[in-house]
Amino acid sequence: MPTILGTRVDAVGLEEAAERILAWARSGRPAKVAAANVHMLVEARDDPAFAAALAAFDLVTPDGMPLVWRLRRLGFRDQERVYGPDLMLEVCARAAARGVPVGIFGGSPSALAGCCAALAARFPGLVISYAFAPPVRPAGTEDPATLAAIRASGARILFVALGCPKQEKWIALNAPELPCVAFAVGAAVDFLSGRVPQAPRWLQRAGLEWAFRLACDPKRLWRRYAYTNTRFLAECLLGRL
Repeated sequence: MPTILGTRVDAVGLEEAAERILAWARSGRPAKVAAANVHMLVEARDDPAFAAALAAFDLVTPDGMPLVWRLRRLGFRDQERVYGPDLMLEVCARAAARGVPVGIFGGSPSALAGCCAALAARFPGLVISYAFAPPVRPAGTEDPATLAAIRASGARILFVALGCPKQEKWIALNAPELPCVAFAVGAAVDFLSGRVPQAPRWLQRAGLEWAFRLACDPKRLWRRYAYTNTRFLAECLLGRL
């Protein structure tokens, strides 16, 4: 399997990734899924424990365009971007058609409500059996009552929207207690709710989604992009990918 900055990134397409998730969900097989971008890979490069956690994920898709370009250079010439929000929608479409219940864990209460409403309108047959906006707290093992509620809901796919790397760490710690596919979806809940605007597709294809997001929320994001983008570029120039 190809690796970028030491992290495995699976050379899969959108439809194949969605089918894998649905197959795991329908079989009752627990699985861990993440959508990787530059930020995630730099975090993993700096944190061996986080890198080890990601190595145990069942599927890591190329969410960021720099990762797509790197996979193409590694010989996967037809590699497409498997963007977390797009994959979430594709999974929801298939879950609605096949009667697979889903859950959502994360986001603010208003964003979560808006996301659930948007998904229900877009996919009338979709069963959202669990939705919870947890209070802000340090990453760690979840309280037993929350894990019990997720299990009791019957959700077979759980979208986890806590932000990177917190959501991936949450999944790594708690997935063994959950009989479902846990999929880290980042800002997808905010995007689907309409609370946060998405970059135009042409900017996404050009690898400039980060610039759009930075312009929308500079106070929160400038340090992240100043460090992770510069670090990734430096690793590229030094041939350490």
